[in-house]
Amino acid sequence: MGQTLRLLPPPIQLRDVPEPCWDHVFRLSDDTGLLEHARNAIARREHGYCVDDVARGLLVVAREPRPGPELVRLAERYLAFLTHAQGADGDFRNRMSWDRRWTDEPGLGDCWGRAMWGLGTAAAHGPTSWIRREATIAFRQGLHQRSPWPRAMAFAGLGAAEILRAGPHDPAVAELLGDAATVIGLPGSGPDWVWPEPELRYANPSLAEVVIAAGDLLGDESMLTDGLRMLAWLCRMQDNDGHLSTVPVRGWRSGVSRTDRFDQQPIEVAATADACATAAAITGDEQWDAPLFQAITWFLGDNDTGSVMYDADTGGCYDGLTANGPNLNQGAESTLALVSTLQHARTLASRSATRPSGGPA
Repeated sequence: MGQTLRLLPPPIQLRDVPEPCWDHVFRLSDDTGLLEHARNAIARREHGYCVDDVARGLLVVAREPRPGPELVRLAERYLAFLTHAQGADGDFRNRMSWDRRWTDEPGLGDCWGRAMWGLGTAAAHGPTSWIRREATIAFRQGLHQRSPWPRAMAFAGLGAAEILRAGPHDPAVAELLGDAATVIGLPGSGPDWVWPEPELRYANPSLAEVVIAAGDLLGDESMLTDGLRMLAWLCRMQDNDGHLSTVPVRGWRSGVSRTDRFDQQPIEVAATADACATAAAITGDEQWDAPLFQAITWFLGDNDTGSVMYDADTGGCYDGLTANGPNLNQGAESTLALVSTLQHARTLASRSATRPSGGPA
């Protein structure tokens, strides 16, 4: 990685991290899908649903190793929502109102990419054979589309990576993954700004993750090295005095001071955890455990304001970290980001327990 990442910070240890809690996900879910917004912990039905969040929901449920009947029913509901959102050409609508009417036309923006990510994950790891089969059909319907936007392509590429890992090798799926990595571009050669874009915007870790996955699954060592270099640099950029401080909503530009660190979004923390977990799994390098642990403890208060970012009573996650503390609304995106990151914490704890020595405590 070309750097030394810090060891896990006291006083928070893995044993202090709670298990993933689905209570608020159930609270936001109904017989149609997953409601997007909440006022504090109360679902705001007037804001309706979006494919972005339902796709995240399907992805996170599909990652559960032993889902119970309630989670299986959520997966069924989310999958049905996505297949209803999909156009004949494989693109996706994004927004549905509370009265169950689509308010936009199918397109190839982020919602297409996130839907493909959720479908690819469900196709590879869904809790039942029929969910895996139906998710595969929907994924293949969108497989030959390409988005002009790098982040949408990155999300879709991560769905393709899930299918390729599950096997067998599929050239069309591999082509989508390769195209996703190609559209991200090459990292810069200088040490000050490694990122292939002039600005760090949103979902930055996902761009590095898809390049890492493509390098690994397509057998391209130089691409793998590029992706790891991008992620290592991003982890350094997001480290503020030993804790995670993600790229804020307004972004960071090359050559501009990074004094503005708010608002920080939980989805950025979850994306950091995803990318570091992928890097650790592919390389076997335990150094990636440190920034992964930073992402986990960000929710527990190891962040720029020392604020705990979840509500232990509801199981929900606060929508953002401001200079004055949390935005106390508990929407779907933020809550799924918390659950996803706690899933990684559970896996990290399991890996750490099997190490003879020297791993995270």
